[in-house]
Amino acid sequence: MNIAVLVNLRARKGTEGMGGLVRDLLPRARVALTRSLEEAREWVDQLRHDPPSLLLAGGGDGTITGLLNELRSQGVALPAIGVLPLGTGNAWARVTGAPRPHVALKQIAAYGERLPPLRPFSLVRVEGRVAPFAGTGWDAEMIQDFKNQLASAGPLKKSQSGLRGYLGAMFTRTVPRHLFGEGNPNVSVYNLGASALTVDATGAVRPVPNGGTGQLLYQGPAGVAGAATTPEWGFGFKAFPFAQAVPHRLSVRVYGAGVMEATRNMFRLWRGEHPMPRMHDFFVERLRMDFDREVPFQMGGDVLGMRRSLEFDLAEENVQLVDWRRLGRLVAV
Repeated sequence: MNIAVLVNLRARKGTEGMGGLVRDLLPRARVALTRSLEEAREWVDQLRHDPPSLLLAGGGDGTITGLLNELRSQGVALPAIGVLPLGTGNAWARVTGAPRPHVALKQIAAYGERLPPLRPFSLVRVEGRVAPFAGTGWDAEMIQDFKNQLASAGPLKKSQSGLRGYLGAMFTRTVPRHLFGEGNPNVSVYNLGASALTVDATGAVRPVPNGGTGQLLYQGPAGVAGAATTPEWGFGFKAFPFAQAVPHRLSVRVYGAGVMEATRNMFRLWRGEHPMPRMHDFFVERLRMDFDREVPFQMGGDVLGMRRSLEFDLAEENVQLVDWRRLGRLVAV
């Protein structure tokens, strides 16, 4: 089997030692240890001439998202991808049941010259880029606040790099800014594809009344507004609990509560409880969100700047991810 492995040395747990472990366990694999997007881009360019059948990507959600987009932009057919959880949130790694990286590598080595069990995932597309999730509002702000906090942490950086640091940034930066700021922006959400669906209080999927092409699905405040094809944002936060309830549709959520109500309901939101007051769910092929002011925007955990209007749609291609849970039942390491 033709295996390629990328380890992002800037990821939380990305190290030179991980590269050495890959070479020991998978001696025929092509290995890249990268510190920048440019280095990853150069490596992907080398893969064009002999595309791998399996690509193991060591990093967080931003690493995987960036790698997917580099493969697409350089015309490399998307291989099967195994996510090695070396990042911070590790949403895709958690959803696919990825074990610790050294265990994952041993499982791949033990499985031999066959592709491991795979699980297909659709992709959200915005502005020509793809990701497992994309959104605006508090989520994007919290990501940026977390990164700013890490950048200023100095010798305390390691202690601030996990869930504790993420929550610390939320409570000391994001929440106070909204508590004493101008409040949520307003958003108008328009359906641009086939008739929209929603989910009722029991969790059953239902058509949206008057939810056809061009119709206004929601208008009002939005603390968070985004789309996903996977249930998690990372850290086990089930931000999109219905993400795979309707095949070939994006799961779209708009949360209209204020920051204090969201904080009081934080653990219910984290668990993906349903129904929640002021939570609005839609299943669509394509939609547009227009905001009454600029809002921060993130894709796959990377903040891409400010936007006033965004179009989300379902990408034509999907990605096949290693199903680590199934693989773990097939091999003993």
